[in-house]
This record gives sequence, C-alpha cells and structure tokens, in this order.
Amino acid sequence: MSNLKNEELSLVNKINDLDHKNTLLSTNLDLDYVETLIRERFLFGKEGETIYIIKNDEN
Repeated sequence: MSNLKNEELSLVNKINDLDHKNTLLSTNLDLDYVETLIRERFLFGKEGETIYIIKNDEN
C-alpha cells in the first residue's frame, strides 16, 4: 500500500511540474525558459555564457 501512495505522490508531482512548464510556454511566454530548453535540447551555447536579447522597435 505504501508503494502505491509513493507512486501516486510521484505522479502528482510530475503532473504539477508539467502544468508549470506548460504555463511557461503558453499565454505568458517565458523567454528565459525557452532559452534554457533550447540550450538543453540542442546543446546550443556554452554554460555560463551571457545571453543578450535585442528587440527592434520599428515605431
């Protein structure tokens, strides 16, 4: 019975984590999180590197 409770807790934690990540990628897009995903998935850039985001205002 204890194993089922531990598994349930683990799955609930995973669901909460996925919900949080989903919100970072939906309506209020978190560019820092996207940049982290790109670095992890595509091995882009070097650890400790400073990222500069330049926004063009064409007003």
